[in-house]
Amino acid sequence: MQKPEIGLVGLGTMGAALALNIAEKGFPIAVWNRTPSATDEFFASAGDLAGRIVPTKTLADLAAAMAVPRSIILMVPAGKPVDDMLAALAPFLGSDDLVIDAGNANFHDTNRRAAAGLPFRFMGIGVSGGEEGARHGPAIMAGGTAEDWERMAPVFRAIAAKAEDGTPCADHMGETGAGHFVKAVHNGIEYADMQMIAETYGVMRDGLGMSAAEIAPVFARWNEGTLRSYLIEISAAVAAAADPVKGGPLLDMIVDAAGQKGTGRWTAIEAQNLGTPIPVIEAAVMARNVSARRGERAAGEALYGAAPERASVSLEDLEQALIAGKILCYAQGFAMMTAAAGEFGWALDMPRVARVWRAGCIIRSAMLNDMASALAEDPGRNLMLAPYFVAHLRRTVPALRRVVAAGALHGLGLPALSAGLAWFDLMRTARGTANMIQGQRDFFGLHGFQRLDGLDLPHGPWAKG
Repeated sequence: MQKPEIGLVGLGTMGAALALNIAEKGFPIAVWNRTPSATDEFFASAGDLAGRIVPTKTLADLAAAMAVPRSIILMVPAGKPVDDMLAALAPFLGSDDLVIDAGNANFHDTNRRAAAGLPFRFMGIGVSGGEEGARHGPAIMAGGTAEDWERMAPVFRAIAAKAEDGTPCADHMGETGAGHFVKAVHNGIEYADMQMIAETYGVMRDGLGMSAAEIAPVFARWNEGTLRSYLIEISAAVAAAADPVKGGPLLDMIVDAAGQKGTGRWTAIEAQNLGTPIPVIEAAVMARNVSARRGERAAGEALYGAAPERASVSLEDLEQALIAGKILCYAQGFAMMTAAAGEFGWALDMPRVARVWRAGCIIRSAMLNDMASALAEDPGRNLMLAPYFVAHLRRTVPALRRVVAAGALHGLGLPALSAGLAWFDLMRTARGTANMIQGQRDFFGLHGFQRLDGLDLPHGPWAKG
């Protein structure tokens, strides 16, 4: 076997799967893990692919096993472990070698590392799809220089998921931290999509009195239409699964406290820094935080009572509300990326982002083809103003209103769907209510305001002198 040009550090679940994917696509790869026994176990389990894998015991061995220039993918936890690994690799690498952080890094860290004067080349990429995606085809959002992208593009395109038209779901997003930023927004949308699905599940369970076995075919049916997506598909599977211990629905045995690794929170924080409204994502992050407060929630129910079992809402309305919520959430996400491109000087191509998300990633959805087309028509236009989605929203927002209203009347918490509707109504109101806020700000702080008639009278009569 020829010396590999590709190396991988970190043979955890994702790293091991990605290494096998790379080897399967015909690229020899050298691997290293901090725990040598994990390297041995990985190599022993590689089967027919072992012939393309070079296991190594030390970082010096890893560098020596590779052809120059080397390209080493890091699959280690975000934060300090990445900085530690970059420092540990430095003695063994040259200026033309490339280190690629493929973890869930905060894009600010990626920007910092790219500007730190490392003794080798550096790029950060977002990888989505979980273990299954890493093994058989993830979506890859690459940041870094165009030169480094071209160097790695043959590998990334080979291992990436393929859209229905055969296009690899791997592309260059822009300089420095652009890839990790796009991945963070992806994860924020993922939070929101999951929350909205959970809210519709809650309406069916708590508002319509449906069992998990009755809910599963509803999700399966929705997956045959406009909502066709990975998350709807697996929601049907989760609702249909039986508990292997007690035999009833497994969903009924799962504790209702959602975990999170922080990427959704990063997205919400960065949106505030950019002054870009993403209320559906923010609501989803809030809902996960509330889900952890099980004791307080139980105390609240004991004091105020549970929601009534019946709500006046139809399954058709729930489906249409979820379609509307999904469009509004994605519109917010793409608007945030447009704002970030201007703030950080990235040449983010929004149709390209939508195309990369069509397969492999967690938020893959049939709707992304139409989003890519709408963004190609006018990349700077908010998706809710694109003619194709205007028609969709005109059809579906009335159902969203009925679902949100039913939730409010029956005490069913629908934070993400409600936030989407509120944002939509603000965005469709030419004359808002912030004039009152400006009047208040001027009254207590003389902050000034502008007048509709253009006159230079920035203060009200309450101003002294």
